[in-house]
Order: sequence, then C-alpha cells, then structure tokens
Amino acid sequence: MENTSQIAIEKMLDGQRHFFATHRTKNVDFRLEQLKKLREVVKRYEPKILEALWVDLRRPPEEIYMTEISIVLNEISNHIKHLRRWAKPKKVCTPLRLFPSRSKILYEPLGIALIVAPWNFPFQLLMSSLVGAISAGCCAILKASPYTPNIAKVMEKMVRETFSEDYIGFVQGNREVNAFLLEQRFDIIFFTGSVALGQKVMRAAAEHLTPVVLELGGKNPCIVDSEADVDVAAARIAWGKTLNSGQICLSPDYLFIHRSRKREFTEKFEEFIAKTYGKNCKESKYYPRLVNRKSAERLKELLKNTNIVCGGDVSEPERYVAPTLVDGVDTEHPIMQEEIFGPILPMLTFDDINEPISHINAREKPLAIYYFGSVGKGNEVLRKTTSGGACINDVIMHSANHHLPFGGVGKSGIGRYHGKDSFIAFSNRRAIFTSPTWFDIATRYPPFTHFGALKKLLNI
Repeated sequence: MENTSQIAIEKMLDGQRHFFATHRTKNVDFRLEQLKKLREVVKRYEPKILEALWVDLRRPPEEIYMTEISIVLNEISNHIKHLRRWAKPKKVCTPLRLFPSRSKILYEPLGIALIVAPWNFPFQLLMSSLVGAISAGCCAILKASPYTPNIAKVMEKMVRETFSEDYIGFVQGNREVNAFLLEQRFDIIFFTGSVALGQKVMRAAAEHLTPVVLELGGKNPCIVDSEADVDVAAARIAWGKTLNSGQICLSPDYLFIHRSRKREFTEKFEEFIAKTYGKNCKESKYYPRLVNRKSAERLKELLKNTNIVCGGDVSEPERYVAPTLVDGVDTEHPIMQEEIFGPILPMLTFDDINEPISHINAREKPLAIYYFGSVGKGNEVLRKTTSGGACINDVIMHSANHHLPFGGVGKSGIGRYHGKDSFIAFSNRRAIFTSPTWFDIATRYPPFTHFGALKKLLNI
C-alpha cells in the first residue's frame, strides 16, 4: 500500500477548508443528494466489496452483507428519511423570567472531519461514520487501515469516483501517515480502534482542543446464569465469538458460567460449532481467517498454560485459529489481561451472581455486557454494573439497531453514533437567544433599581 504524500494531504485539507467556507455543505438538499450518491455507489460496488473482504479476511459473502453492506445501506436510508427533521432548528422553552425573549437550538456542521477506521470491519466502520459526517454537513478525510489493503483500495476508488476530494478525501498509508494526519488541525476526529491508539489520538487532539469520538474496545464479559436457556445461550455466544473469527470489539471476551450449567454449556457450544462449520472449521467456507500471521501467533501465545476444553488448533501460515473454549483460567493469566480479539473464550465458574458483578466492577468499563438468564435478574446485573451497551439473552445485536446510541464508556470509548446520534456527533448544537428591542427591563442594569422585585422574578 503506497502512502499518501504529506503534500497531497495538505492540499486536500486546504481544498476542504475552502470548500467548507462556501457554505454549500450546510444546505440540506446538498447533503441529501450526497447521501443518495453514496447509497448508489455502495450498491454498485457490492460485488467488489464482497470480493475484497474475502481476500483480506476470507469472510463469506452472506456475513459481509449482514454485518457491513446492509448496515451501511440502512444507515444511509435512515438519514435520508429523517435528515430534514433532525436539521431543523429546534425551539426550546424560555423561562418566564426571560420574557419576551425566545430560544432555539441550531444544528450546524463542526467543519472538517478526520475519520480513521480499523481493519476488522473496514467497510462498515468507515462508511457508517462518513454517513454521519455528510448528514451533519461536514467535509471529511477518510483513512483506511493498511492491514486490509484490498478493501481499502476498493473504498478509495468508490470515494474518488463519487465525490470531489475538496469535499470527501481518501488517504492511504501506515502509522507515519496517521501521525502526520494527527498533527493537522481538524474540527472533529472520529477514531475506531484499540485503546492504545485511542490514547494517542486523544493526546494529539488535545494540542488543538479538537473534539473526538473514540470507539474503542476492551474485555466484554458474558454471564450465563442458572436460569438461562443454555441451548440458545451457547448458540448465540458461539456465533458472537466466531463472527469475523472473533475479530470484533463487541465480541464476548470471557464467560462467567454458573457452575451448575458449565458441562451442558460446553456440550452445546461444541454442538453448535460442529453443526455450523462442520467437523473441521478450517475447511468451512463460512469460517473467516485472522487478519495476518502475527495475529495468529499472538493468540497461540495466549493459549499457553491453559486448559483447552475444545478447539485449540492454530495454523499461523493459514491465519487460522479454531473456535476454542478454555476452562479454569486464573484471572491473572495473560488471556484475562488483554482483549483477545479472536475465537477464544475463557470460562470462569460462579455460584453467586455477585461474583461476576464484583469482577466486572473491579476492572475497566467494557464496551458491552451480555447476560443470559431471567430478564429481571439481567436488569439487576445491569443496574449494578456499567458498560457502553448491553444485551439480555443476546450478544452484539444492540449495535444493529440504529435507534440505539452506540459507543463506549471510560476506556472503551467516548461519544456515541448510529442513527440520529451520528448526526449529533458531527454537529455543533448552537444555542440561540433572541430578544426584542421594544421591551427592556431596566432593573438588570446598575444601580439595580427595584432589585427586590427582580430577585422575586429570578426565583420563579
């Protein structure tokens, strides 16, 4: 992958600043037109997107469509449907003590956005963010990951074919390019990736006091309680753990299983894997691969000194790790210290629900918590913990509803997007207060005549 030159990036930024200054992007009709153009090019490029993601991650076309293309298309359609209402100035109440003035909120674009996406869902995470930027009226520079070069090239061609780079630009390259981009002044930075890189982004943004949206990750706990439907729990957890071969920030990272259900869960987990991918997952056309050999080597290292219940097969040259259950893990083991980002699920047993609750609360706030059991007890667990999002009797699916805000809390992220929250993320909510000139309260000026009456009015 050839790096975009610093000169080209500076030229792109300068062009976008000039274009944004024309105020064309503030026109709602202009924004709707661009969203429709994006929708059309996504549909037209669908075969190339499917092919590129198969080469980069060996992901099946059905999975790609469900988790990447359809999500982007639905996001675009949702914005097209609601943008006029979202962008309309919103009247808000004005207290009686401020009569006869009026108040409203204007939604205006922040300006030039930098959007940096990772390699695990390279199309969806870049394009869904772009939808929010277009919807809010921003210009944007997009940066794809070099670890998935084929889809990065396809997206660059898509964008260059559809938009002027003075409006939407595309940048390719390694960490040197990232570092140079972060030295520039943007009006908002939208970053999806690891916690370590998110910290670097935030430090760089602080130099210019640039607002950030950080969509990060962490170790998402999953709890299977004594009342759980284990058939369903095992199927949904196994699906979530093998989706994109576990390379998803929302993947269940470790499992707390009630001691009375562990054997049954293990059996059902293995049954689901065999039924879904066959006796040898490596031969299944539906089982994705890791992004590179280094990732497979890292997961192999994490499996050292663990009790492997099922799976455990690793082939570094083929970027393959089998769906794996690990039992009896010590909480100090490396597999419990870092985000796994692969199809490995460590299991810890519990007898009392307060055990997993205490464990979760003693660690960094996760991006998601998943609970399987009664809804009432699930709500109790959620009330006593915190996370960016959560599911009761499911995993990952909360991210598929564009009516729900998506994002982390603490080290799992800052800010929210999806649906209207994407529009808000790239917008400045500008407070407007309008006062008439035909009426003026003299008591607000020194020497504050009749201040007693004014004091009563202020307390209304």
